[in-house]
Amino acid sequence: MLNWGPVLVGVVLFVVLTPGLLFQVPGRRSLVEFGNLQTSGTSILVHSLIYFCLVCLFIIVINLQIYIDREMADWGPVVISVVLFVLLSPGLLFQLPGKGRVVEFGNMQTSGPSILVHTIIFFCLTTIFLIALGVHIYAG
Repeated sequence: MLNWGPVLVGVVLFVVLTPGLLFQVPGRRSLVEFGNLQTSGTSILVHSLIYFCLVCLFIIVINLQIYIDREMADWGPVVISVVLFVLLSPGLLFQLPGKGRVVEFGNMQTSGPSILVHTIIFFCLTTIFLIALGVHIYAG
């Protein structure tokens, strides 16, 4: 059986918590800004911490799965999705598509199309690591 729970949780949270899409904490001019399609290193860090907490809550604490297979907590989905969230946050390392070019690097910008493309990349990589390769990390 395949457990799609961590993939779905990761993808939904990736979209909802992408800095600048729905909100950005901290914003450029105030503590919270809504829908400004901007980002910064600080807001990616804050959003990554929020992402980590929510992924832990849904996957480890609530144990949100399509099936329950193991007694031990599997940290693989948490670690992989948090790392991918940071690396694929539009504008931090790259933005695809960019504002003026196909790919822009480190511009701290985002847009609807780039969030869509980054979400598709996030989904594909998460699926590869968690479903196809079956990466697991068990503590203790």
